[in-house]
Amino acid sequence: MTLHIGIVACSAEGAALCYRTICTEAPALLGPHRHPEVAMHTPSLHRYVACLDAHDLEGVAALMLESAHKLARCGADFLICPDNTIHQAFARVAPRSPLPWLHIAEVVAREAVARGHRRIGILGTHWLVASEVYPEQFAAQGLSWVRPSDSERDEVGRLIMEELVCGVQRPEQVALLQGVIARMRDQGCDAVVLGCTELPLVLDDSNSPLPTLDSTRLLARAAIRRAIAVTP
Repeated sequence: MTLHIGIVACSAEGAALCYRTICTEAPALLGPHRHPEVAMHTPSLHRYVACLDAHDLEGVAALMLESAHKLARCGADFLICPDNTIHQAFARVAPRSPLPWLHIAEVVAREAVARGHRRIGILGTHWLVASEVYPEQFAAQGLSWVRPSDSERDEVGRLIMEELVCGVQRPEQVALLQGVIARMRDQGCDAVVLGCTELPLVLDDSNSPLPTLDSTRLLARAAIRRAIAVTP
């Protein structure tokens, strides 16, 4: 027996990578072709973007809860959200949710501690890096952090929302991101969180100036562990 994972999705590319990771990595623990049952619900992305642009976190929470209730009716046992940005509304969602959640930034923060990192660069959408999603979780684990500059935040945010979210990948993206991460390294960071679930599509330890904390795959792996913990 394994638990049924519910994926509260926002953007397609990151959610797809999270889903694929669950399905392709679970067999190493469960046996060939075996993985936990997975259900996913995704409202139209424009609805989330409209709420984020309006700083309407209650609207974001309502969309997340809409997915949560639909996934509960599908039989999910717990929920994950492979989108860092909308975790800004997590405190509004968790107390009203029909199911328990894993928090993506908490998963990443615990992994950073386990790997011995102390100062983490935060990379993600312009909404995410301006928020307290990661600082709150890093502070709880005794970690420090560095945000991009305002101009870097805008450049990376544009790259994510206009290109990566739409499935567009170009070498120039990597060069831009490498420059931002190198400046974080110069500010004393010893790792960088890929705090947008699309970033692992173009960045990893092989091309990043700092070790990466891949939020997408770390969340998927945490969900696998949670789901199989009940396996006899």
